[in-house]
Amino acid sequence: MTATDLRRAVAGLIGVAATEEQRLALLADPAATGDPHCWAALPVIAHNTAFRHQQVTRLRAVRDGRTPPEFAEVDHESGGLYAELSAEPADAVAAESWLSAGAMLAELHSVRDEDLVEPSRNPWLRGRQLWLQIVVRGFWHPTGHLGEYYVRRGQADQAVALAAHAMATAEYLGAPDQARGMASYNLACVYAGAGLLDPSAAAVTAAVALNADLRANAARDPDLAPVRDGGRLADALAG
Repeated sequence: MTATDLRRAVAGLIGVAATEEQRLALLADPAATGDPHCWAALPVIAHNTAFRHQQVTRLRAVRDGRTPPEFAEVDHESGGLYAELSAEPADAVAAESWLSAGAMLAELHSVRDEDLVEPSRNPWLRGRQLWLQIVVRGFWHPTGHLGEYYVRRGQADQAVALAAHAMATAEYLGAPDQARGMASYNLACVYAGAGLLDPSAAAVTAAVALNADLRANAARDPDLAPVRDGGRLADALAG
């Protein structure tokens, strides 16, 4: 895959997640409440936006030849974090989501080809490829949270439809195996949330075959516990 093809695929994946956030923001009730264990729609979007902004900061550092700051791990069940995200105005949440996606796309287009694919150029990546980190922050992480939102709000059909659409889009874009594996992994998680355990196991198996790094996630992810506990993932986890 050429660098141009890679950029196009990654840009398309970022666009999927950003567009789905806009759809959700339009439908969301600004007065809807949630809690750290079952987030409302707008805090989900605000959280995804924050992660995109972190990646934009990293990309700007790469462009300028600097080492970006370290970002702390996020406790998704933190009451303080949830209160902070819930306090953001509804119109600002939607607007900032779109702006952060645009900033990520702008930096994606400006980053050097060699920085995108050669981890050795940026030791802080610790051997990871920059393009894949962009996919994590711009696609895998946000679509995963959107699917989780729908499952926990009793809209499993919507969650499955979203994840299946993301998977089909990754195929359409000709995304690299690692990215398509992430899309399959998200599909597995929402299948599990919908009680579709055999399809979930099949999606996990496909995800691990495309991206072996996902095996460790599948072994500990609480969303996949019903599938894992039933022994359906034994072969996929054995590697």
